[in-house]
Amino acid sequence: MKIYTKTGDKGTTSLIGGTRVGKDDIRLETYGSFDELSAFVAVLSDSEGMEQHEIEVMDRIQNCLLVLESCLALEPEDTNVSKYIPQLTEDDVLFLEGEIDAINAQLEPLKSLVIPGGDMLSSRCHVCRTVCRRAERNLVRMGREYEVDEKIRRFVNRLSDYFFILSRLLMKRSGNAEKPWKPTK
Repeated sequence: MKIYTKTGDKGTTSLIGGTRVGKDDIRLETYGSFDELSAFVAVLSDSEGMEQHEIEVMDRIQNCLLVLESCLALEPEDTNVSKYIPQLTEDDVLFLEGEIDAINAQLEPLKSLVIPGGDMLSSRCHVCRTVCRRAERNLVRMGREYEVDEKIRRFVNRLSDYFFILSRLLMKRSGNAEKPWKPTK
């Protein structure tokens, strides 16, 4: 099987179900942003120093991201195909909330904004967080034109929080101090 089809040479591609759209369609921009996030999650997960539980969490996150991308790449009215596409569940949102709460319980309360940096693992978390926030902005734009499941919105919002709180835990584990923001006057 060839990896290239040549069907996108003129700037279009297919959604799940076969509808052709421009490669600059907001749906592609949105699920492409989550695909990019998944690649950065892989970099973080594959990094030396990640603990087994964190790797397992990253695996679940990447699986959820593929579900999310599939949902966003589907024409809502295509019920023949949609019944075969998995959906994010309330358990996926609650899973992230549980992880955030468990990590936060190990940390000192936040007293100021934090400047990313100081530890490579923590910095990679911040990259994931910021890519997630950009993807979320795309999701909001997409939601102005197309229906977006509320669980997807909630999952994505929790996901960026997860990467932030994980960055703080990894800084603590490294023994490096967080860099508080000290605005100049």
